[in-house]
Amino acid sequence: MATTYCEFVQKAGKDTVHRHYHDNEYGFPIEDDNLLFARLILEINQAGLSWETILKKKDNFFKAFDDFSIDKVARYTDKKKEKLMQDAGIIRNRLKIEAAVHNAKAIKLIQKEEGSFKKWLDKHHPKTKEEWVKLFKTTFRFTGGEIVNEFLMSAGYLPGAHIDSCPVYKRVMKLKPKWAAKK
Repeated sequence: MATTYCEFVQKAGKDTVHRHYHDNEYGFPIEDDNLLFARLILEINQAGLSWETILKKKDNFFKAFDDFSIDKVARYTDKKKEKLMQDAGIIRNRLKIEAAVHNAKAIKLIQKEEGSFKKWLDKHHPKTKEEWVKLFKTTFRFTGGEIVNEFLMSAGYLPGAHIDSCPVYKRVMKLKPKWAAKK
């Protein structure tokens, strides 16, 4: 059995949703606030499910959540949330949908205070996983330790997305800011 995601993807083969995500998204720095928000919400929706389920539904999530426009999601009404609950293309979990709306509103406050969600993350970097979890729990909803860890690894803030021998590792390291590459 594979012990790392890199090993899992190598054994899974070339034509899998995991392969594309591993080779082109996982661990790569994300600059855009809406894409950071999208990654956070996808990680939240993965809780209790397989990541493959989320990857297969990813396009549906982007469509259902207005391309994860923070401004739009922050304004979702009860009617829109109910429409999401009826959408079989996404994970129909009321707590996760409510968390998406709450977290969009929280990010809007962060943007007002810090200029962007990305700047807020950068300002707090580096932190230990435990420090990040504490910060996220006081700021966002539905952000337990595993969700925060995976979100931060997938966005390049915590190590562990790729093993050193993975061919993607070097590509990721070239894209990280100098402060992140040293951590």
